[in-house]
Amino acid sequence: MRKADIISTISEKTGVPKVDVLVSIEAFFNETKDALANGENVYIRGFGSFIRKKRAKKIGRNIQKNTAVEIPEHMIPAFKPAKVFVDIVKENSIKELNSNK
Repeated sequence: MRKADIISTISEKTGVPKVDVLVSIEAFFNETKDALANGENVYIRGFGSFIRKKRAKKIGRNIQKNTAVEIPEHMIPAFKPAKVFVDIVKENSIKELNSNK
């Protein structure tokens, strides 16, 4: 499912015009990105958390030049699903697996 599909589905279910749904979703994405960039995590009850994870310093390799490159410690965005979310996905995947037998 792509962003356009999500926008269409939300628009159909709520009766809100697609343009308004698009603006709302884009605003959510931008606020989430800004919060993570500013060191804040975003918690959405029943869905999950957008968090910052620390990646440790490590040594990488440039294969073409056969040299070692130090990659400094840095933060990356990550998503941690809520338990309710995980349970729903597990339940549906078990049903799907059982129906394919």
